[in-house]
Amino acid sequence: MSYGFKKKIPSPWLFILTIVTLLFICIPMVVSVMAGFVQNYSVGLKSGLTYRWFEQVWAVYSGTIGWSILLALACVVVTVLIGVPCAYAFARSNNRWLKVLDEFIALPIAIPGLASALALILAYGHIQWFRQSYWFILIGHVVFTLPFMIKTVTAAFKKHELFALEEAARSLGANFTTRFLGVLVPAILPSIIAACLMVFTLSIGEFNLTWMLHTPMTRTLPVGLADSYASMRIEVGSAYTFIFFLVILPFLYGLQTVATYFQRRYGTF
Repeated sequence: MSYGFKKKIPSPWLFILTIVTLLFICIPMVVSVMAGFVQNYSVGLKSGLTYRWFEQVWAVYSGTIGWSILLALACVVVTVLIGVPCAYAFARSNNRWLKVLDEFIALPIAIPGLASALALILAYGHIQWFRQSYWFILIGHVVFTLPFMIKTVTAAFKKHELFALEEAARSLGANFTTRFLGVLVPAILPSIIAACLMVFTLSIGEFNLTWMLHTPMTRTLPVGLADSYASMRIEVGSAYTFIFFLVILPFLYGLQTVATYFQRRYGTF
């Protein structure tokens, strides 16, 4: 007896809805990017095309690009090193207090970034070298993005298949380090990569928290973008937006490619 299901062709209305949604999202971004190529946005294409706004943005804000990428990559590394072991503890422990702590981890997401930044400034702002360095911003980004890493990986560790896999490794004499690094982590690698993609995206685009934590010497891409908009030239802000897309899209595509590769190789749990 066959239990196969016939594939149903989706309703044309679903395609229409998808296309309309994509256009609604993408058209403003395209318009914003195109504004960076014209001499005067209020006049439009009649004013002529130019690259001078990009040259101006690069001359003033090019330093924010490298630091933003380094901060986002460092944030990914730190959240993986901290978040994956914590996620295992939350997934395996039956301790009531640990369950309560699991709920508090989501607080940096629930409260505004400005409030989190103010708390960090009050707690550690008196350490002058720390306050004036990119390490201070990195700590803020880790506080903000760590819940996303922990929640995503915890859900992967709670899969019933992993309990059986871990018990099988234990019965064969594998110690905890071997079970954790040699069995469990490779099994949930696609979930970890997906969480890394989320952390990288949130870190490189975070503004509210970074705006409070930065100094004139420690600006990031979003802060530079806000400064360019404050220059009262729409063309400058639009040129910066285009550069932002050029920087972030290759990294997002690369991380997504890595996630797809590991998902095909190891499967998903």
